[in-house]
Amino acid sequence: MARSAVVVKQWAILDVLGRRPMQVAARLLLCVTLLPAAGSAQTPSGTPANTPDLAVQAREAWVKRDRKRLASLADTARSQGHPLAGWVDYFELNARLAEVRQPEMDAFYARYPGSYVEDRLRNDWLLELGRRRDWTNFRRDHASYQMRDDREVACYALLADHLAGSKVSADTARAAWFAQKDGDDGCQQLASTLVDAGVFKPDTLWAKARLATEQSRPRAARQAVALLGTKLLDQKLAELQDNAGRYLTRKARTSPRAEAELTTLALARVAGNDPDQAADLLRDKWSRLPNDLQAWLWVQIGRQEALRLQDDATAAFERAEKLAPDLPWTDEALAWAARAALRAKSPALALRAIERMTPTEQRDPAWVYWKARATRMQGDGPAARAQLTALATGTPGATLNFFGRLAAEDLALPTPLPPAPAPLTADERRAARGHGGLMRALQLIDLGLRSEGVREWNFSLRGMNDRALLAAAQEACDREVWDRCINTSERTRNEIDIAQRYPQPHRAELLREAQVAGVDAAYVYGLIRQESRFVLDARSHVGAAGLMQVMPATAKWTARKVGLDYNAERMHDRDFNLRIGTQYLKLVLDRFDGAQALAAAAYNAGPGRPARWRDGPVLDAAVWAENIPFNETRDYVRKVLLGGAVYAQVLGLPATSLRERLGASVGPAGARGDVSDVPPAAVGDNKS
Repeated sequence: MARSAVVVKQWAILDVLGRRPMQVAARLLLCVTLLPAAGSAQTPSGTPANTPDLAVQAREAWVKRDRKRLASLADTARSQGHPLAGWVDYFELNARLAEVRQPEMDAFYARYPGSYVEDRLRNDWLLELGRRRDWTNFRRDHASYQMRDDREVACYALLADHLAGSKVSADTARAAWFAQKDGDDGCQQLASTLVDAGVFKPDTLWAKARLATEQSRPRAARQAVALLGTKLLDQKLAELQDNAGRYLTRKARTSPRAEAELTTLALARVAGNDPDQAADLLRDKWSRLPNDLQAWLWVQIGRQEALRLQDDATAAFERAEKLAPDLPWTDEALAWAARAALRAKSPALALRAIERMTPTEQRDPAWVYWKARATRMQGDGPAARAQLTALATGTPGATLNFFGRLAAEDLALPTPLPPAPAPLTADERRAARGHGGLMRALQLIDLGLRSEGVREWNFSLRGMNDRALLAAAQEACDREVWDRCINTSERTRNEIDIAQRYPQPHRAELLREAQVAGVDAAYVYGLIRQESRFVLDARSHVGAAGLMQVMPATAKWTARKVGLDYNAERMHDRDFNLRIGTQYLKLVLDRFDGAQALAAAAYNAGPGRPARWRDGPVLDAAVWAENIPFNETRDYVRKVLLGGAVYAQVLGLPATSLRERLGASVGPAGARGDVSDVPPAAVGDNKS
């Protein structure tokens, strides 16, 4: 029987099983090429049956850079026709990429055409060719590069075109260089070459240095200034990065322009630590700096004050506008100007900030919503209503977006769940099961190579229409690979399957533990969906574990508070993880008087931070949430609360209003009695 026929037969068996655990699927796929003789405890190659898969062995050898072992594994995988031979080959070639020549790469491409590993290795090879300055092979290979998501490769591609005599737009090259936050060979070579060619002028280099300083990328700032070719400037930049205060006291000047730029960078570093001190220095001592540099500094001061939720942030932004009305601001700075304006109830400033954002940023539902709210605050009710209506009804499933749902509730519109799509056909299911990339991805995930599996899965989704995405998502759902199930289903535009996007794994256990803890089950579901995507063995880089991603120290603290026995091994037990997580969530909710927005922020960033963030004026709760200083926590709060509202509908519970979950307002807490035993962070205090 042909191998492809065997694969079809194995998946036909899975159809009969009904629910198809991922582990069974992967084992059956593996049997296609590694079928042992009946009763044998060995594979056909004579290795013990419990030996790790060849791909796992190759990954381990790649980490150790054991090239001899990798060569042997690659030969074995190819000779066996192993379903993951491409990955074994990838690890082997990647480990010795500096010595590889183009014919060997071409042979690899020919063995695995159209696959993720072909494009992944092509990406790696393009970087290597760039480092070798082999522009002929680079341009040839780049033409077949699919992902186009590597910023250094993008810089190399522009450099290769320039060196080949093709006209490269200065704006395009500038955007590519500015987009690379950390200096690398490709983008630095592009910039250096264009400086030599007279395409990049000193003002471009200083603009890059300011942007890098704004992004807290001192190395990139040094690389930009180094392109000016003046060692004295390099030395002064190093001095001000080491101690900005001392530099301002001893060496800073307001002219010529290069000295003014350095003084500006020093003041920006002061602003990063103490924006009030920077404002005083700029007003009192450095007001003779050029207006555009003063304006840029006031933007940095305003951004830092906004991040600290200070009331005078809007004054700094307005001062910047007056000094240099045409000065371009980053979208990040404009976002904080808008947030500070909303917090200060200054709709005119909010609108000006939003309208200066890039078109892409302005289309973000958050800024569509806040533009409508600011428009309404200015008294233009009809225009605001039109904007909110478009946000709430403009796309299928618009109310599955945080701001789309808020807009609908602001307009008192219903927020029903989207209708279920037509059932997948046998042909649609068969196409997903016959997709090599999807099947390899599931096998990789089953083998514990989750990172590799996720990348192969996402690559395989490119170009799929809604029906193909739904079929792919269903394969992941059926195998309980919940993160791929949810993320894939979320890509559909017109056909929306709520059962895929908001699945209910571990329903009985979750409902039980939520009831025991006295917390809303829909809220718990929304939190887990965001924390772990229901991956039982999920572990964060800071050690948070399991469905509810609780840190060991937090779990131990919670167990002590609620009278549970604790040991670290139990955190990987589903039921215990749910119990610890729900009990901790209850403690945090109680600390914030049941406020779900504050509790979600506390779960992500630790209870101490939202306790500080609520100090100040009483704010509309949506405005308060928008001003959360951490991007991750702000997004987390939105998704947990939206998830709770949607899960309430899915579970048939009454609390489906997002606004009710968000609350009407947030302000300073009342006096508390015992504040000595503050709950620790649930998922790790890794924010700054």
